[in-house]
Amino acid sequence: MNEFIPMSRPYYDEEEIEEVVKVLRSGWITTGPRCREFEERFAALAGAPQAVALTSATAGLHLVLRALEIGNGDEVVTPSMTFASTVNQIVLAGARPVFVDCDYDTLMPGAEDYARAVTKRTRALIPVHFAGAPADLDAIEEAAAGVPVIEDAAHAIDTRYKGRHIGGKNTAIFSFHPIKNITTGEGGMVTGSDDTLMRRLRLLRFHGIERDAWKRYGKASDPGYDIAEPGFKYNMTDIQAVLGLVQMKKIAAITRRRAEIARAYLDGLKGTGLDLPGTPNYDHQHSWHLFVVKLRAMERQDFMAALAEENIGYGLHFPACHTLSFIKRLCGMVKLPVTEEVAARIVSLPIHPGMDTAQVQRVVEGVRGVLS
Repeated sequence: MNEFIPMSRPYYDEEEIEEVVKVLRSGWITTGPRCREFEERFAALAGAPQAVALTSATAGLHLVLRALEIGNGDEVVTPSMTFASTVNQIVLAGARPVFVDCDYDTLMPGAEDYARAVTKRTRALIPVHFAGAPADLDAIEEAAAGVPVIEDAAHAIDTRYKGRHIGGKNTAIFSFHPIKNITTGEGGMVTGSDDTLMRRLRLLRFHGIERDAWKRYGKASDPGYDIAEPGFKYNMTDIQAVLGLVQMKKIAAITRRRAEIARAYLDGLKGTGLDLPGTPNYDHQHSWHLFVVKLRAMERQDFMAALAEENIGYGLHFPACHTLSFIKRLCGMVKLPVTEEVAARIVSLPIHPGMDTAQVQRVVEGVRGVLS
């Protein structure tokens, strides 16, 4: 029996392990100097003035919506073709999600879709950089007509739009979940240039206390504090941050390998009854977080069962959010014909930098065999 090929797998080696051990031996394992270093390094990567490290991208969106005081009676425009976390946070803030349909090839809405959805109640647009490709930010910002653009950049580490890394202009939220292109085990990062917003995020992430714990408990420190506004417990630890610091040194190699795998799939799966991923027609760098195909030749359940027989993993990214039960109760029936069509056909194939050439070829041959 061939070894199982998972859809995704964290990519790390002894260097990450050694650095984590150093943090454990240091005696300081929560938010500290390594977390601050990770924020600085990530901000430099994104080309952003500031970055705030958090426990997850979900925590980041929660805090950004709260800091912008988005709530009851407000609308937030976002794609339905995204992970439910985005929509959950909109609803939990008390706002109403307004969904836009997507393009069949890229699985991302166009700027005209966002423009049509903006009303006088719109308080934010949340475009999603899907699968590692960037949304068309210039056009979306124009469509927003002054409404804040919050970039869901969970898939967009080392993604570039017209020569610049995602997250260097608007407020953007990144994920370091284990399936992402780099990981801190769990974790997230918000990048931005709005000093007032970023300072409020720092307060909200740790109970409303302005100073980090390591500044309050170090040598000759003052452990006293005041709280002007109650906050949450969303601070990243130094154990997580040091994983991210080592992973950042490998970003170029990770992106290069993912692109090689994507190219092998694009070449090897032509003419198989699959619609292969489309890419945007504007200047960009794709980080290939996911490789999402659309089935035309057979039922998805049969296809997935056959892949499982071949010991090949797969994923579904994502069930359309406007079809989720709680959204239907909240918003009623929403019609997004392209999103509904692709949601019934999509399957994600294995793509992660630890895959060797033989495994990539196994996936190509396995998919071709199933579809033939």
